[in-house]
Amino acid sequence: MTQVAYKLLNKRKDGSLGPLFINRKQRIEVGEWLVAQDIPTKGYKHRPGWHCCLTPSAPHLSEKGRVWCRVLVDGFKYLDRPESQGGTWVLANQIKVLGEM
Repeated sequence: MTQVAYKLLNKRKDGSLGPLFINRKQRIEVGEWLVAQDIPTKGYKHRPGWHCCLTPSAPHLSEKGRVWCRVLVDGFKYLDRPESQGGTWVLANQIKVLGEM
């Protein structure tokens, strides 16, 4: 079952999209299903999956050079987080970026 969610992505100078922190060199293609990779990274809590929000809000993150995208998520679970971190997160096994907001 899929659900709509929101993901903040880096918007590069060439217009391509990419993850904020983990696997930063990856290019995120609009309209393609992407399977999450489990990439443990020093300094980050191990939470495998695509990190998304239920609303386009993550007050703890800068939006400079970044864009909110509407995404479909599949194979997901919820993770309760403080409102200062956007509230409930969606950790998804797969996402499809529908486009920038």
